[in-house]
Amino acid sequence: MEQPKVNPDLQDQLKKLQEKYAVMGQDLSSYLDGLLYSDYLTYWDYIHLDTLLSLQNPKTSFPDEQIFIIYHQITELYFRLIILELEQITSKESPEEKFFNERLSRINRYFRHLENSFDIMVRGMEREQFLKFRMSLLPASGFQSAQYRIIEFYATDYINLVAEKDRSTTSDQADVDQVLQRLYWRSGATELATGKKTLTLQQFEKKYLDEFRKLATTLSSKNLYQLYKKYFFGNQTIINSLREFDTLANVLWPLAHMKSAAHYLEKDPEDIKATGGTNWQKYLPPRFQRIIFYPELWAEQEKAEWGKAAFIRS
Repeated sequence: MEQPKVNPDLQDQLKKLQEKYAVMGQDLSSYLDGLLYSDYLTYWDYIHLDTLLSLQNPKTSFPDEQIFIIYHQITELYFRLIILELEQITSKESPEEKFFNERLSRINRYFRHLENSFDIMVRGMEREQFLKFRMSLLPASGFQSAQYRIIEFYATDYINLVAEKDRSTTSDQADVDQVLQRLYWRSGATELATGKKTLTLQQFEKKYLDEFRKLATTLSSKNLYQLYKKYFFGNQTIINSLREFDTLANVLWPLAHMKSAAHYLEKDPEDIKATGGTNWQKYLPPRFQRIIFYPELWAEQEKAEWGKAAFIRS
């Protein structure tokens, strides 16, 4: 009986596999046995769907609390996507223009989705349900999103994250510990009545401040701003992408967030405190914080009008 001929392409693949496993001192035959007996991969196992759908654990019986949880989980996954791109950019030696700009384009695409996603928060929950179940979440707050702070450290020199009121007294040569004490977002988590640190901020700093210190130090010479200055200074294509990133992260996304907060928390005669007691009225509006990742890429008038509607939509 004539033996079937082995496909030459298959023989070539087997040879390459043998070479691959030989380098590691492994026996290809054993791996082929494992492949023979293993089950086929399924979609639900690959993305751990059952686990993913089990990660919503509401604290109340209000149905819209699950929407609130899922929305924030989705947001954190988008932040993770952005950080993956930032890690690729900053870990590459001498990044080329095409690579740098393509990764920036991905980041900007994610932020556009984040900006648009706040419609889910504004239109996707009953205000009455939210105002009730939110009280079971104390002192947790979206303020405690460490991934968003990580994005900021990747994006720019940490001196650019200093609160506006402290910028005139903070030297460009200030060390990381001095700057960490003056970061803009710390003022957003002070008690409205006393000005003291909220428990929200205390928890956040205890868990993440050391990580932030290490990251800020590591990225001081290779954040996006430093890479622009070193490799792409004056490159208009890169400038346009960085300006878009700056606008999305520091103007449009905070404004969308503020719109959502106002929908649920604004009430005459006074506004309702955000969960954790964070001062959202002062913390979220970009015109108050005026955080700008790439100040050299903006004209003085543009910086003066930072966060104003006429500037944003021009």
